[in-house]
Amino acid sequence: MRRAFPLLFLVSAVSVAQAGVKVTVEPAKRSVRENIEAYIGPVEAGSRADMERQLRHIDEQATLAAQALGYYQSRNDLKVTGPEDAPLVELKVELGDPVRLDKVAVEVLGPGAGTESFQLGVEELLASGQVLNHGRYETLKSRINNRALRYGYFEGQYFKRQLRVDVEQGKADVDIQYSTGPRYSLGAVHFSETQFSDDLLARMVPFEAGTPYDADLVGKLNQDLLSSGYFNGVLVTAPLDRAAGEQVPVEVEITERDPHSLGFGGGYSTDVGARGKMTWDQHWINPQGHSRGASMELSLPRQQISAFYQVPLDNPITHNLRYFVGWQKEDIDDVQTHSLAVGAEVNKRLESGWQRSVGLRLQQEVFSLGDDSGTATMLIPSLVMQRAQSSGGIDPRRGYSLLLDVQGAKEGVLSSVDFARVMGQVKGLYTLFDNHRFLGRVALGAVATNDFSSIPPSLRFFAGGDQSIRGYDYQSLSPVDSTGETIGARYLIASSAEYQYEFIKSWRAATFVDYGNAVDSLMDPLKTSVGIGLRWVSPIGPIRFDLARSLSDPDVGFKIHFSMGPEL
Repeated sequence: MRRAFPLLFLVSAVSVAQAGVKVTVEPAKRSVRENIEAYIGPVEAGSRADMERQLRHIDEQATLAAQALGYYQSRNDLKVTGPEDAPLVELKVELGDPVRLDKVAVEVLGPGAGTESFQLGVEELLASGQVLNHGRYETLKSRINNRALRYGYFEGQYFKRQLRVDVEQGKADVDIQYSTGPRYSLGAVHFSETQFSDDLLARMVPFEAGTPYDADLVGKLNQDLLSSGYFNGVLVTAPLDRAAGEQVPVEVEITERDPHSLGFGGGYSTDVGARGKMTWDQHWINPQGHSRGASMELSLPRQQISAFYQVPLDNPITHNLRYFVGWQKEDIDDVQTHSLAVGAEVNKRLESGWQRSVGLRLQQEVFSLGDDSGTATMLIPSLVMQRAQSSGGIDPRRGYSLLLDVQGAKEGVLSSVDFARVMGQVKGLYTLFDNHRFLGRVALGAVATNDFSSIPPSLRFFAGGDQSIRGYDYQSLSPVDSTGETIGARYLIASSAEYQYEFIKSWRAATFVDYGNAVDSLMDPLKTSVGIGLRWVSPIGPIRFDLARSLSDPDVGFKIHFSMGPEL
């Protein structure tokens, strides 16, 4: 006998039996047992008589729950047991043979037929021979409705929407026919009153009027406007009731942020000790969206001041031109430098996810290291490529970061020295079984020049310290001169492997091995150090405490490293 059944929803299940009911399913099917428990819900009774009055309801819900998962021939055996003041229903369910899908016909008609918008993955949900699952049938219908709403098929309708179950034959047929109707398009974008120019706002819109409707484009516009740095409130809507024909206008309500912000920060690490930082930003100066800012960072070994002026380009969200000037003084052990740089860079976030920065700067650096001292003037073109991806906010569970930095100068072209410098770095993070965390890092660098003595310290390589080879002081690894003072190297090799175990929420124990050195020849020996550490995921970010010792130079003794900041 073939008949149509009303819609049955698959209710999210609980993992333990409800109070007052003990469910046993034969043959054992955890999914069915949990669904029965969820359908029945909490059962309370003050006496055996009260419990017996609920048996009919329990029986009906158990039957519906089994049918929702395709078991239409189930039989229930119920009995009340237990003491008078704490009765218990023992429910034994014999499932019988399940109903299986036979014919599955899902047809999409209209302009959306065959498009990527309606690639529904029917076989993943409802395949001939599978046990009938009403929840999956409902999921397919929800998927059709959601696709229609996302891609602008607002006039879509069902011609057929049937699930026919033949209990005697143990078969079920699915017959769905859906007509998409026309696909609407996105209309003009209208912004609320603002001081910003129409041209700037138009360049922030990631689509043109007439683009086929996609709710994700509307969401992207909302996200991009918030990330622009110009606004503290954004609401983007596409009201269907204002559609003209088959084109939906886009309405944007925006409120500008306070143009000025002042920030203070600080920290401590064993590399540079205590440090403080102050920043000032003017997020917008004029209707064209120009901005500017300045920062100052102070620590005992390093002091620096910088300022910038930024101009948005064709896409203000991802593309800008930044002019900058900066001064820095550094005095770390045997290395002293004073440098002044002025230049410009074009920054662009590519569709591939890479952040690209092409720059040109004029830099003068007065330096003294070991027996060498001098002044280097360089006109330096540069290319920096960066990409980072992570999940989990300030304490990501997994992710990676990539960096490539290439720069150089040509003697005689406003430069006193020829050089080419390249550096690359890869970091990775992965969390296994919630509390096992693995981190890896590899950094490689090289300087090519015919006069290394004229290369300033900022372009040479040093190793050692919190973010390099632990077990050694900051920048203490490099070749030395005749007096034993470090002078920097042509090559950098630095790597690290670390394992962390979370023993209490937000607290992790760590063990690690670091390997590398800053050397003038790739044949020079590399250093190995090992250590243990403690990690605290504080509200302001990870704080790290490490105790490390060199295996290559055991006479160096133990080194304590303390630092804070992101691990990627």
